[in-house]
Amino acid sequence: MEYEFLLIIAIILLSTKFFGLVSEKVHMPQVVGALLAGVILGPSVLGVLTETEFVVQTAEMGVILLMFLAGLDTDLDEVKKTGVASVIIAIIEIVVSLAGGTIVYYLFYKDNASVDPLFMLKAVFMGVIITSTSVTIAIEALREMGKLKGKMGTTILGAAIIDDIIGIIILTVIISVTDVNVKPSSVFIKIILFFIFIGILYWVIHKFKGQIEKQNGKRRSSIYSLAFCFILAYIAEKFFGIADLTGAYFAGIILCNIGVKDYIAKKVTILSYLIFSPIFFASIGIKTNIHGITLGIVFFAVVLLIVSILTKIIGCFIGAKICKFNNFTALAIGVGMVARGEVSLIVAQKGSQAGLLDQSLFSAIVVVVIFTTLLTPIMLKLVLSSKKGMAQIE
Repeated sequence: MEYEFLLIIAIILLSTKFFGLVSEKVHMPQVVGALLAGVILGPSVLGVLTETEFVVQTAEMGVILLMFLAGLDTDLDEVKKTGVASVIIAIIEIVVSLAGGTIVYYLFYKDNASVDPLFMLKAVFMGVIITSTSVTIAIEALREMGKLKGKMGTTILGAAIIDDIIGIIILTVIISVTDVNVKPSSVFIKIILFFIFIGILYWVIHKFKGQIEKQNGKRRSSIYSLAFCFILAYIAEKFFGIADLTGAYFAGIILCNIGVKDYIAKKVTILSYLIFSPIFFASIGIKTNIHGITLGIVFFAVVLLIVSILTKIIGCFIGAKICKFNNFTALAIGVGMVARGEVSLIVAQKGSQAGLLDQSLFSAIVVVVIFTTLLTPIMLKLVLSSKKGMAQIE
């Protein structure tokens, strides 16, 4: 039996934590440090770590747990508070971001259109990557400025939740049609059946909500819930041809309004962030081979970054104005939605596995995630810094 995997785990855990703490010291999210750890230890720099089967499978577990937690953290009541406004803002922003990413990829790689049967799917997939939103940084900035609980803060949170749900659905559709032998009609039928299945499952589990809540605080509740997550991830992939992360995400959503949610989230977070999530983020860094970066890819990354920022702000601003927000609030909502994060990286990894994202472009996605994460709190504070702006924020 080979025991190198034990050393790999130790190296990843120590390096991601070290670089994560360094990132935190300079006021950056720890995920940035974890990504850098993978880049430095991977083939790009030191070559200590490579993408082995063990790393790939463990990282997949990290993806499933992260998406399960994202589902558990979904506050459906917040979505109801801002309701129509969040939906309108999210939909318009998704359309604008999706179009922006698709156009950027098409313009840069249109010469491949005639030789690559998946060309348009790859172009649309690039748009999908930049539609996701990570509001953690924005929420912290809003909390510091006392604007988290206002109409603007709840709208950002609600729109971000809807944003990710729609993004996961679009991802599911695109990955499902990558097989040229599969008929699009059968793909859509499977997706419809999946959501009918989820709806029935939601109804059944909530019928037993009282009995489930009696298990709150007992370890068995977290074990049952984690098993439920894995089973639903398996069913999604095996029987509906839908990405396992989608099943895990909706497993979390099904449980997000049940009283045991906080206890489950606490236990799963320990498991996830202790071992599986660090390996996932490190694996993204390991995939990012800077030796393959050309001036063309650097230019692509810069353009994609600019488009990623502008499409979020423009899309959200238009949606917010339609919903009768004033200019300052509309702009703040757009800026608050700029940050990408774990979901973008998870989507990128799934696309890579499905043949929709070339390895050479992984570095561009990492650049977009890191810089949008860093720029969001800076831009948000600039927008909210003026007394006139603060007075008009709803």
